[in-house]
Amino acid sequence: MSPESKKLFNIIILGVSFMFIFTAFQTCGNIAQTVITNLNSTDFHGSGYTSMSIIYGVFSASNLISPSVVAILGPQLSMVVSGIFYSLYIAVFIQPATWAFYTASVFIGIAAAVLWTAQGNCLTVNSDENTIGRNSGVFWALLQSSLFFGNLYIYFAWQGKTRISESDRRTVFIALTVISLVGTVLFFLIRKQEDTKTPGEEGSANEIPGDSSSAQNKMTRAVAAFKKSIKLSFTKEILLLSVTTAYTGLELTFFSGVYGTCIGAVNRFGSEEKSLIGLSGIFIGVGEILGGGIFGLLSKNNRFGRNPVVMLGIVVHFIAFYLIFFNMPNDAPIAPMEGTDDVAYMIPSKEVAIFCSFLLGLGDSCFNTQLLSILGFLYSEDSAPAFAIFKFVQSICAAVAYFYSNYFLLQWQLLIMVVVGFFGTITFFTVEWEAAAALVARGSDYSSI
Repeated sequence: MSPESKKLFNIIILGVSFMFIFTAFQTCGNIAQTVITNLNSTDFHGSGYTSMSIIYGVFSASNLISPSVVAILGPQLSMVVSGIFYSLYIAVFIQPATWAFYTASVFIGIAAAVLWTAQGNCLTVNSDENTIGRNSGVFWALLQSSLFFGNLYIYFAWQGKTRISESDRRTVFIALTVISLVGTVLFFLIRKQEDTKTPGEEGSANEIPGDSSSAQNKMTRAVAAFKKSIKLSFTKEILLLSVTTAYTGLELTFFSGVYGTCIGAVNRFGSEEKSLIGLSGIFIGVGEILGGGIFGLLSKNNRFGRNPVVMLGIVVHFIAFYLIFFNMPNDAPIAPMEGTDDVAYMIPSKEVAIFCSFLLGLGDSCFNTQLLSILGFLYSEDSAPAFAIFKFVQSICAAVAYFYSNYFLLQWQLLIMVVVGFFGTITFFTVEWEAAAALVARGSDYSSI
């Protein structure tokens, strides 16, 4: 197998592994609040929104140390260990206990930071400036296929159900736990690149396992990776991209947790309201896969760079927010177990609700594929610290969004996303223009990115 074929193989395995893990986790997140609402009459008193707020809060803080962890363990082992913690979190729902639920939320927050930092490192070392756009799109399309499979099961399994039974819950979460473990095992298939360097590494090919100098080198790399993260955090490009990243954190919370809850709370959808949560997730996945596939295939022929894709993303999202504002009752995100009978500015339409799910997924893929691409391009030598900062900002904003989702009406959540999305698009444009100018100055073809 040629070096280029090996790199593409690694990207595909990386995407498939993430597809399995996030088939389990994103389906879990999409239905968690609905399942928990049906549990709150028992001894369980947890909140799905609060759990997600803890996860993303710990996630954001853990990104400060994740480059050091990846430097010590290497990207492959880091992803394997993280995948195990994802599986344990999902398994908690088989027999929920409040203490276990919130404890697992803390541990998965740490695991998520390590997983995504290792992913960014693996994506970058298996790409170059000519393939980073394609590889980002391929990875994103495979990853977001996760939204399709799990939610397809939820749609058919919960068809006609207005209440989720204990048997329904256990069946779903046992299956999701097994799926997550399969994805974790697949990480072992990733083939190590001879020239792969973990963050902060100068050269480890001749290290002897167990040698004290090897351990000292790993600690040196860990400290160097931490310092690099701090230094990069204050660069102009990272600060500008942080506004765009903040927006992806807010809209991630909305489409992965809040919007499904809104759909499940609308009583006017009748007996389909719970199964529609699954259908919504499917169409979010369709939008994500379509976007990742198209932008991955077109990346080598896109003479205008990344800006048109980001512009498409913000326009698509603004259309979705407008339709959601008109279609969904204002109190849907915080409705009680009985749901809401309120009406917005139109009679709630299932077709409009599902169409908005597709738009949310398509717009999200526009932003994330281009952020992955520009980070891999700008920071090819410092991929782990750069991706750790990206996930730090994204996750802390997601944590804030999950927290206020417990209290804010729908209109205020949409307004926050509109404002941050507008400014995030402008800051991305600024960085992309500067990247294009630097590429031209080096004599490279801008269309290759």
